[in-house]
Amino acid sequence: MTKTNLSETDICDKFITPALQQAGWDLHEQIFREYTLRPGRVVVRGSTSSRDPRSVLRADYVLCHKANIPLAVIEAKDNKHAMGAGMAQAINYAQLLDVPFSFSSNGDGFVFRDQTLTSGLLETNLTPEQFPSPAELWQRYCAWKGWSEQVTQIAEYPYSPSKTPRYYQINAINRTVEAIARGQQRALLVMATGTGKTYTAFQIIWRLWKSGTKKRILFLADRNILIDQTMVNDFRPFKGAMAKLSPNAKGVERVEAETGKHFIEDLDLAVNKTTKLVDKSYEIYLSLYQAVSGTEEEQNIYKQFSPDFFDLIVVDECHRGSADEDSAWREILTYFGSATHVGLTATPKETKEISNTEYFGEPVYTYSLRQGIEDGYLAPYKVIRVDLDKDVFGWRPPAGMTDKHGNLIEDRIYNATDMNRKLVLEKRDEVVAAKITEYLKATNRHDKTIVFCEDIDHAARMRQALSNANADICTDQPRYVVQITGDNPEGKRELDNFIDPEKPYPVIATTSKLMSTGVDAQTCKLIVLDQNIKSMTTFKQIIGRGTRLREDLGKTWFTIL
Repeated sequence: MTKTNLSETDICDKFITPALQQAGWDLHEQIFREYTLRPGRVVVRGSTSSRDPRSVLRADYVLCHKANIPLAVIEAKDNKHAMGAGMAQAINYAQLLDVPFSFSSNGDGFVFRDQTLTSGLLETNLTPEQFPSPAELWQRYCAWKGWSEQVTQIAEYPYSPSKTPRYYQINAINRTVEAIARGQQRALLVMATGTGKTYTAFQIIWRLWKSGTKKRILFLADRNILIDQTMVNDFRPFKGAMAKLSPNAKGVERVEAETGKHFIEDLDLAVNKTTKLVDKSYEIYLSLYQAVSGTEEEQNIYKQFSPDFFDLIVVDECHRGSADEDSAWREILTYFGSATHVGLTATPKETKEISNTEYFGEPVYTYSLRQGIEDGYLAPYKVIRVDLDKDVFGWRPPAGMTDKHGNLIEDRIYNATDMNRKLVLEKRDEVVAAKITEYLKATNRHDKTIVFCEDIDHAARMRQALSNANADICTDQPRYVVQITGDNPEGKRELDNFIDPEKPYPVIATTSKLMSTGVDAQTCKLIVLDQNIKSMTTFKQIIGRGTRLREDLGKTWFTIL
């Protein structure tokens, strides 16, 4: 059989892979075949969905210095094609992976594109025997980056051998580690909700900690459940060196993989329940910022540490507090001013009063909601617009009309911006509840649903209206609809059950601001917007509650009503 009759796979097996091995590349540690960059956008048609095969991107080869530290991409073609026929694809893949070296081959040799211009030429033709060694490409890469020996030692430190990161996570991790290795003291990562910010933070911390670059680390978040879930999931490899900076923890319910039995996993606590003194023998601390700061001096647990105790502070959802100069997070960051500060957010805030970039600087890496949906790592959404007559055309009270408390209603035209703020029409609540129920009855009445309301009072009214609209279920299952707001301790306790994919209830949660960010509702399939949203940041935060893909649980898209 002649070479031109061989398939692309045969060309790889018989010519390209042997050339790589001959040049010194390790088949198991450095050569990655059929490397998935994009699994393919999820396309929704009616009530079904599938991945668009045309949007799937897989590199034929990715060559790494070490696992997850990519250097080059090779695009292979069969021998009927020219040697450089795959170069356009290789360049595209190399850009996605943030690497300067691209190769194209048809088995006869290689076209080598070197963005570092080490030899003075951008593209050259190589015989199979001339393929560069791992050491040669790494040397060119480090010189191109301008790394010193010290920076190189940190930047090449291995990842934790857990799950395989996605291409954008690799970029975010490597860029942040490189920036800190170069001496940058503040860094901002912008990554859409559902793209694995916590896992990304774990790998950054792991590499800096294990390399000895940062010895004591503080991870700050603003929700208890985020801290607890992080400790038993992504941060689990830190167990023994890690503790929660709190005197209280209820433990986390987990399921044993082999037997399916449920058990409670206790968390290591760094604060003595009686004396409130901090155990400073741990290396990695996780905390709610509210738990370590407060108006009372004895509440300021962080002041038990010396200002130079921590080397690295990572702030999750940093748009919620640290961007504001008067916030508790900024107070903590100011106290530990000598530490390196890393901010994580899906939606950076930029207003006259609050600025993430002013504090952290321009993002070292950004991965947007749109990109996540295009790549197929986030769930797409359908929008169903429902116009209510009073919202669209406005409403004017009859002359002399009073409210149910006997107060005279101001004589003017009320429109959508007034609804549930300056004007409450209880009949409107009933209509909205009926529309939500109608949609769920047409799809699945047990699809997790979040109803975003104007304020806490509105959320309480909508809970009642939805309970009445679903009385056939709520009579026997009162937790079918719950109010989850900041002033409602019973509802807040239900938040853990709502976001747990294995818990069937609650199904519908009415809320105002509490669930707009930092809530990982993996199986949420319906988001209802019954509030007047004026900020694109707020809109993206709310939409982020539905963007997580859980194909194993049948969640591939969601609806905005």
